[in-house]
Amino acid sequence: MAEKHVNYFALQKACEKDGCPVCRIIDERINRYIDGMLFEHISDRTFRAQYREAGGFCSVHSKTLLNYRDGLAVAILGQGTLEEYILDFKKKKMRRYKLPCPACAERLRIEQEFLSFLAEGSDDKSSDEELKKFFCLSEGLCVPHYAQLVSLKGKKVPKWLSSFHEEKFEKLVERTKRFIDCSAWGKQKDFAALSDADKVVWKELAATLRGQIES
Repeated sequence: MAEKHVNYFALQKACEKDGCPVCRIIDERINRYIDGMLFEHISDRTFRAQYREAGGFCSVHSKTLLNYRDGLAVAILGQGTLEEYILDFKKKKMRRYKLPCPACAERLRIEQEFLSFLAEGSDDKSSDEELKKFFCLSEGLCVPHYAQLVSLKGKKVPKWLSSFHEEKFEKLVERTKRFIDCSAWGKQKDFAALSDADKVVWKELAATLRGQIES
């Protein structure tokens, strides 16, 4: 048997938990990325220049800085960024930043890495079958990540993977329709007969359509 790729084990661990496994992997790795950046690269002039060329983190990833204890690192990064904004304010002309948010760029890299790994599977058939088995026991990908997978791989998305997700999304649509129908006036008994999960299926629908958003 061929040696399993490190991504195999990361995906397996994520599939054992609630929600989209790729969202979970991204959330964990982006936190580690920012933590490592604050600890290891704060004195790296090249990184700080790239950070400034991106205009700092986007609004979503900037929020994560509030959770870190290393205030000095956050201050060093933020000082240079704010000073450049002040220069633009005085000129009454805002510059166009050349680079994307560093954490967004890292997020995209992680997404493409794991979506490609999931679509391509393993060269070892036994490992590939094991991957299918544990993945199909998970909640599967959210709509944004499945859409990204289709965009990346198109018709090369494995049949088992497309069937799994299309069936999952179709069932969610049917459950949502029942919820809407049973929510109509005079159908209180029908609504009461719904399962606990179906009574709040709108939450599942919202999470599936949105995916995990870092906070």
